[in-house]
Amino acid sequence: MSGKTYLEPSREIRIAKEVEVLVIGSGPGGISAAIAAAREGADTLLVERYGHLGGMATGGLVLMYTSWLPGQCMEWRERLEKLDGIRVLSPLQGLGSIGGAAPGPGPGPGRGPGPGISMADPELLKCILNDMAGEAGVKLSLHSWGTQAIVEDNTVKGVIFESKSGRQAIMGKVVIDATGDGDIFAAAGAEFDGYVNPKLRTCQVAVVFRIANIDWDKFAEFRAAKPEKWAEMRKEVDRVAGFHLGPIATSRNDVTWVNNFLEGYNILNVEDLTKVEVTVRKSMVPVLEYFKKSLPGFEKSFLFDSAPQIGTRGSRRIIGEYIFSENDLKNGATFEDAIAVFAGGAGAGPPQGSVPPRLEMPYRCLVPKSMDGLLVAGRNFSSDTVMNTRLNVIQPCIAMGQAAGTAAALAVQSNVEPRKVDYKALRKRLAAQGIPV
Repeated sequence: MSGKTYLEPSREIRIAKEVEVLVIGSGPGGISAAIAAAREGADTLLVERYGHLGGMATGGLVLMYTSWLPGQCMEWRERLEKLDGIRVLSPLQGLGSIGGAAPGPGPGPGRGPGPGISMADPELLKCILNDMAGEAGVKLSLHSWGTQAIVEDNTVKGVIFESKSGRQAIMGKVVIDATGDGDIFAAAGAEFDGYVNPKLRTCQVAVVFRIANIDWDKFAEFRAAKPEKWAEMRKEVDRVAGFHLGPIATSRNDVTWVNNFLEGYNILNVEDLTKVEVTVRKSMVPVLEYFKKSLPGFEKSFLFDSAPQIGTRGSRRIIGEYIFSENDLKNGATFEDAIAVFAGGAGAGPPQGSVPPRLEMPYRCLVPKSMDGLLVAGRNFSSDTVMNTRLNVIQPCIAMGQAAGTAAALAVQSNVEPRKVDYKALRKRLAAQGIPV
């Protein structure tokens, strides 16, 4: 890259809005934070760079749910069920062996009803999240990319964003960074950990796509009847693609979800992001042709769609007042400031060892150690790589967002910094929302 520089002229930035709670990013953590803050009475604005809500759960085509936690997470499920937008997989329909994803748990605490993995419809979920945000009174600014934090006296006061309306600013009494990659806290100068363990799931990137006009049950029966043949074909699929991928059941029997796992890319590097997009899309037609020729049930299939958002699984993590760690995972840690409970296998599963029957998350891992006016929600929570790879999936991120949004509203109401929010009052509000803290 060129080593040349350009000095950007200084200019005045118009303040478009002033709100009490400003959330940047509408993934599972961000949308849940915004809804929670608005439901608690805070004047809340949600800034989202795409034209839809949901992040990885919708635009990233991450369709799989291994558990259903109390609170907004369960509300997603209930609303999806009313629209026939969710399907619990039978053992025959299940994932099979694709690597990077393991079969989910059966019924149990924190998992909700159903025998195992649930697959959701991402398009219906976009509509549901729109409804939830509107009902709560969340203000939206879509097609708006938060690019720079506004910091005064080590306190985040707002965010500059880019859109078709130009470069503008939004001021907030509390800002929640739900960008996933920690773009706002990094721009603010907050301390963070950017190490991604190359041995864990969080080092892998994806561009998920879907194939339609299939007969999933026919394929699943073949896979169950001839596991050795399927194992050979799995290797051939990877050879055709040039990376690891595999078909997975969805909420519809005539559509398959093709997840993939690419390694060796830095998702904070725009050139690497470009390479991933080009690489996966170059593989889609050859993979489709192989499926049509070789897999029972795929004979008349066609490429249905591909994720408009690249599938990122790990990057920056805030250094918080507490760093959630592998030891906490092994010990089933409990905390006096617990704001979420992960029980009965909620999460992606640890890479080694057993799952504790109950794991509590402390509020302090959503609070930056070195920056005021700011909270985080989602996979950028304060954690080591092992804990992060377990809890950076959709359901725990919803729980983090609900807690962060509730805390932000309390901070505004009490006129205190987020780190000074009363733990007992926060836990009381979360309990009233159905969170068993």
